[in-house]
Amino acid sequence: MSRFRVGTGDTSWPDDTGCGLLHVDMDAFFASVELRSRPELAHRPVVVAGAGPRSVVLSANYHAREFGVRSAMPVGAAKRLCPQAVYIPPTRGLYSEVSAGVMEIFREFTPLVEPLSLDEAFLDVRGALKRLATTPAAIGAEIRRRVAEEHGITCSVGVAKVKFIAKLAGGLAKPDGMVVVPAAETLAFLHPLPVSALWGVGKRTGEHLKQLGLDTIADVAAAPLPRLRRSLGVAVGEHLHALANGHDDREVVPDAPEKSIGAEVTFDVDKHDRAELGLELLRLSERVAGTLRAKEIRGRTVSIKVRFADFKTITRARTLAAATDVAREIHGTAVELLAEHAPTGAVRLIGVRVDGLGSAGGGEQLTFESDAPRWRDAEVAADSARSRYGAAAVRPASLLSRQDG
Repeated sequence: MSRFRVGTGDTSWPDDTGCGLLHVDMDAFFASVELRSRPELAHRPVVVAGAGPRSVVLSANYHAREFGVRSAMPVGAAKRLCPQAVYIPPTRGLYSEVSAGVMEIFREFTPLVEPLSLDEAFLDVRGALKRLATTPAAIGAEIRRRVAEEHGITCSVGVAKVKFIAKLAGGLAKPDGMVVVPAAETLAFLHPLPVSALWGVGKRTGEHLKQLGLDTIADVAAAPLPRLRRSLGVAVGEHLHALANGHDDREVVPDAPEKSIGAEVTFDVDKHDRAELGLELLRLSERVAGTLRAKEIRGRTVSIKVRFADFKTITRARTLAAATDVAREIHGTAVELLAEHAPTGAVRLIGVRVDGLGSAGGGEQLTFESDAPRWRDAEVAADSARSRYGAAAVRPASLLSRQDG
């Protein structure tokens, strides 16, 4: 794969004609952002994680990854693998701020930006090439330079003809590199890779493919399509066969509408008290409603997620008469669902989610001669206060004793 890789500072790269899709991914994003203010830790293993006994690793720099530390790993397991690492608590709001700045750089080159997460996106730069008198790889190199210069972190870029190949290339470019896959060499790049590199191949499908004697992507590409359909099912067989032959007709979809907004919390100690769980649901409902209002959308369906001490997990939902972005309505529905479907038992995790999203432009359902409090007006006023004075400026009174001690 070395012939496809472009190192930092290189000014020449493989032929990128026809390779108008980029995949850009920040390197160890949360850890890199934290290390900007702690440069003395740059050459030490660093892990970003909460302090609770059930916390998981949010990010690990590459020095920590050499010891086997990975994102989503329990912190206890990470400390056993790398006890010498420096553990840093996450800084609330910081990563979204940096992400917004990075995405703005992307949009200076093309409006066709499809974010996959805070630190990762696809870009379609085909329309920008003539306007900017440049090439896809040159755009990738300039993005890497701008991100490093303006935000003090590094990113890796994959350049290819289709999304699937660009994402693979971006992964192989890590850390702090760029991989350009010429259109004419797509299969030469793809076929030596293991079947696990195919999009949609998890552990079970990977094992099944190996049982069929298909170890590399080249094996899948060469397998008769009817055999793959019989063994994997029609949809999966056709999907993997197409990818293995370098075909992926998905377009970059900018600003894809969100399907749901949610928030959840895992407790350090299992909770039995339903009154305490009700307060957690209020805190989560406040977060969800605030996000809905900030995005100017509302939702019709409220759901809760409850994970018990034995890891049994339930989800229950209820559709409202009208769409809402009001925390009081979301919380009221969530508490009812909790009482009806999880009245007893120790709870490890609880979450709230709102689905059925749509624009808030349609207005509210009006009632005449109503003395009911205008809860939405109060929450919008609280949003304004928080934007000026910080997130802790205004909170429900029932949460004050919990958060302020």
